[in-house]
Amino acid sequence: MTLVLVLTTMAIFATMALALVRALKGPTVYDRINAVNVFGTKTVLIIALITYITGHADLIDVALVYALINFIAIVAVLKLAKTRDLASSSDGVVDDV
Repeated sequence: MTLVLVLTTMAIFATMALALVRALKGPTVYDRINAVNVFGTKTVLIIALITYITGHADLIDVALVYALINFIAIVAVLKLAKTRDLASSSDGVVDDV
């Protein structure tokens, strides 16, 4: 069982390294955003793996909160990359007052 955990940890760290390379190289902004999202997801997996190894169930809450923050941040960055404005309305309707 220990060998499986070590191999799993090494595989996750290897994919995190590949995602970091993709985040630094690009070529487009969307590739970089996707790589950061993959890196955040792998971080959640590492936290869950640490939870399983140590047996502390409290860390699952940390992993879930980190996953939610990662999701909200990626959506905000994607909107910023698309519209260059986080406060703009996405429906295209202009309110005249």
